[in-house]
Amino acid sequence: MARRRQLYEGKAKILFEGPEPGTLVQYFKDDATANNAQKRGVITGKGVLNNRISEYLMLRLAEIGVPTHFVRRLNMREQLIREVEIIPIEVVVRNVAAGSLSKRLGIEEGTRLPRTIIEYYYKNDQLGDPMVSEEHITAFGWANTQDMDDIISLSLRINDFLTGLFLGVGITLVDFKVEFGRLWDNEDMRIVLADEISPDNCRLWDAKTNEKMDKDRFRRDLGRVEEAYQEVAKRLGILPEAGMRDLKGPETMQ
Repeated sequence: MARRRQLYEGKAKILFEGPEPGTLVQYFKDDATANNAQKRGVITGKGVLNNRISEYLMLRLAEIGVPTHFVRRLNMREQLIREVEIIPIEVVVRNVAAGSLSKRLGIEEGTRLPRTIIEYYYKNDQLGDPMVSEEHITAFGWANTQDMDDIISLSLRINDFLTGLFLGVGITLVDFKVEFGRLWDNEDMRIVLADEISPDNCRLWDAKTNEKMDKDRFRRDLGRVEEAYQEVAKRLGILPEAGMRDLKGPETMQ
């Protein structure tokens, strides 16, 4: 098979040209970064688990009517996705105080917020993904008012559904980051969920002990990072198809 043309490589994923027009192949790496890529490492098997977890969650969200870029999983590390025009905004949905929110406002980590809070960050690595307001987003043309209405509505629906889903397997959804894109069909456009949903971009705590089960274990040098990702997959009923050998590392791209 001829090698596919690589279009983009990010911190955790690689995008390749898809087999059909309007599609891409998303490849999940084991690479991990934190603190705006100042800290780098490898979480063995992360790509395999994130591919499976994101597939599962995207399919479940599609069942309740949330439009996504996901088409199907191709193998242990790749999935077929629709090509979308990514809106350069990271949307962070918070239910419990943690991370930068606790640092900025002096709120003790673990404090239940009075209501769900949505924050926006401009996707720009050189600037450190600065926090922005809806005024910035619409003024600079990153998204218009209708786009933002759709993004807010979808973010809250995603949060409501995932909060219940995770709680059902003994996990508290503390917060999560999502990205959205514009999916074009001739002249018609709709906002869809893009990127991934996994322990890389969700804070997930054990509902009884508050033990961290996400990338914070890597960020904060807590150890047992691989085990935490595997535990999330286990609770969701997701297991590698061919056993633990699939968790050893990236495969050679063909």
